[in-house]
Amino acid sequence: MGFWLQLLGPHGFLRIFPITFLLIVLTCLVPPHGISSPLGDQSYLNELLTRAEVLRLAEEREWQVLLHYRRTWLGGVESMQDDPGFFLAPQGKTNPQAELAATLAHFFVADVVGRSKQPTQCAFVARYHWLKERLQFDDTRLPPLPCERFRQWFDEFNAEAISLIFPTGFMNNPSSMFGHTFLRVDGKDQTPQTRILAYTINYAAQLPPDAGIEYAFKGLAGMYPGYFSTIPYYLKVQEYRDIDNRDIWEYRLNLTERQVTRLLMHTWELGNAYFDYYFFGENCAYHILSLIEAAEPSVHLLDAFPAYTIPVDTVRLLREAGLVGEVISRPSRSTLVRRKRTAMTDDERGWLDRLIRDPAGLREDGFRALYIERQAFVLETASDYLLQHSAGSGEEGAPYREKNRTILRARSELKVTPSAVLIEPYVKQPDLGHGTSRIGVGAGWRNHRAFEEVSFRGAYHDLLDPEPGYTPDAQIELVSVGIRHYHDQSQARVERFGLVNITSLAPIHALSSVPSWKVNVGMNTIRHNGCQLCSNGMASGGIGAAVESSLFKREVFFAFAEAEANYSRAYEERHRVGGGGTIGLLSDLTDRWKLMLSGTYLRYALGEKSEDIRWFAGSRYSLNQDWAVRLEYNHRDRDNDVLLSVQAFF
Repeated sequence: MGFWLQLLGPHGFLRIFPITFLLIVLTCLVPPHGISSPLGDQSYLNELLTRAEVLRLAEEREWQVLLHYRRTWLGGVESMQDDPGFFLAPQGKTNPQAELAATLAHFFVADVVGRSKQPTQCAFVARYHWLKERLQFDDTRLPPLPCERFRQWFDEFNAEAISLIFPTGFMNNPSSMFGHTFLRVDGKDQTPQTRILAYTINYAAQLPPDAGIEYAFKGLAGMYPGYFSTIPYYLKVQEYRDIDNRDIWEYRLNLTERQVTRLLMHTWELGNAYFDYYFFGENCAYHILSLIEAAEPSVHLLDAFPAYTIPVDTVRLLREAGLVGEVISRPSRSTLVRRKRTAMTDDERGWLDRLIRDPAGLREDGFRALYIERQAFVLETASDYLLQHSAGSGEEGAPYREKNRTILRARSELKVTPSAVLIEPYVKQPDLGHGTSRIGVGAGWRNHRAFEEVSFRGAYHDLLDPEPGYTPDAQIELVSVGIRHYHDQSQARVERFGLVNITSLAPIHALSSVPSWKVNVGMNTIRHNGCQLCSNGMASGGIGAAVESSLFKREVFFAFAEAEANYSRAYEERHRVGGGGTIGLLSDLTDRWKLMLSGTYLRYALGEKSEDIRWFAGSRYSLNQDWAVRLEYNHRDRDNDVLLSVQAFF
C-alpha cells in the first residue's frame, strides 16, 4: 500500500511515466490480433503489402471467390461465409482489402488460426498458393511451412478428376424433393467399377436429432449451419440408391489437374467453417457451385441464381458452360427390380413374387423346371428386392435380411451367369428436361366473360408438364401466380396464387404399395352466394392410391380421400371446412401429348354448410423441350372456366 502511495504522491507521475511509456512501446511492438512467433523477414511484409495494393489484388475475382464475396444492394461486398473463424481481419467479412492485408501478415507467423487450429499458410492453403503465385514469394524471406495435415489429406484422394453427383428427387423428404448435388473425387488408380470407393465432398445443414416441424421453418429462414464434409461414396450410394430409392446421375466435370487441385485446396479451407443454410438459396447446389468457381474463377456460375437455387438447374448450367463430360446413371434398386421384372415372363414374375414372400418355393418342381439361367435371373431380382427393403437399420428389415440369405445360398449353387438386362432409369437425364421456371400467356372465357391471362411459376414441375428429366407422376409447384384481365373490367386482378402444390402419384404394383398423397395451399377466385370474383384462401391435403396401365400408351388412374379448408367473404360464416374425394386419370397419349381428367366431390360440415362438385380436363402438347401449348377446363361450384395458353420454360 505504501508503494502505491509513493507512486501516486506529488511526484508519482514522474515515477510512473517511464514505466507507462515502456509498456506502450512493448505493446506497439507486438503485432495485432494475437500475431506472434515471427516467421521469416518481417520487413518483407511491407514490400508484399505495397505490391498487393499496387496490383489491386483485393479487387481480383480470384480473391473475391476464395472469400465468397458477393455484391450487396448498396454497392459494397459481403462474404456469404458466416463463420468468424474464417476471417483474419475483424472487418474481413465486408472488407476484401483488410482481409488480404491480414492474411499476408499472418503468413509471417507460425501461430494457429481458424477452426482447424493450424498456421495460416496451412489453414488457408488456397489463399497462400494464389498470393504466392501473384506476388512471387521469396521463400528465403518467407519460408513455406510443411503443412503435413493438409498434405496427408490431399494425398489420400490421389485425385485425377471431379464428378458432380445428382440423386433425383425424393418425394417423401421435403428437403430432397428437388434432388441433391455433391462432388465425388475420382482417384487416379480408380476404374468406373471401383469409383464407389472414392470420397465425396458434400454440403448439408447440421440438424439437431430432434428436429420436428421446425425443420422446414428454420431451413427456410437460414437458422441451421451448413458444413462441407468428406464422406465415402459408397455410403452416399447406400443412402440415396438403396434406402431412398433414388436414381443417381454422375457427371464427369471437364476440369484440369490444376483446377482439381484448387478445388480441393479451397475445400480444405472450408472444412470447419459454416455457412447459414437456406433451403432455396444457399443450399447444397449453390455452395457446390462455389467450389467449382474456386477451381475456375472465370466462370460466373453463382450469378445465375440471385434468388433461389434448384439443383437440376445447376447441372443444366454446368452443361451449358461446357464443364460436363461423360454422364453415367446409377439406377436405384427400385428401378433395378422393376426393369428386371418387366423383362420376365408371366410365369417368372409369378415365381419372383412367391419367392419374395416365402423362399421355401425354391424347392418346388415348378421353379426348378425353369431354365437354369432364368432361375438365376429370378433369384438375383428377388435378392435386389430384399436388399432394397432391408437397407435401413432396425428390426423392420430383419425378415428381409433372413429371406435374402436363403435366396443368396440358392443363387450360389447355380454356376451360371444370366444374360445382362439393360437397366435405364425411369427419370431421363435431368439436365435435359425443361427449365424449372415457367411463364404462360393465354386467353379464354369464364362464364362467357372473355379474358387474357399471364401466369408465372417459380418452380418446378406439374403433372401436365413435359415429363423427361423429372420424376414420373410427381408434381411440385412453388410460388405460382395467374393475373387476368377481364374485358368487362378496367383493371387486371390476381386470379390465383399458389404457395405450394404437391402431388405424388405412386402406382401400386406387385412389389410396391406406397400411398399417393397431395398438399395444396394457396388462393383462387370463386363465384359463390352472389359474389362473382371473390378471393378464396384454401388449404387441402389428401391420401390415396394409384395404378398404371397401358391401354393406349401409359395411363395412371388415381383416387384420393381429402380434406379442405376455405376462407372467403363469400361464405356466410367467412369459412368452411370439409372433406370428400377425387378420382382421375393421367394419360400419355403420345410422347408429346398428355391428358388429365379428374372429378372431385367435397362436403363442408364446419362453417358454411355446403357442397362443391368440381371437374377438370387438361391437355398439353409439347412443341419442344421448353415450349408447350395447354388447353384447360375447370368447373367449380357452378363456375366454368376455359383457358388456352402458350407456356415457356426457363
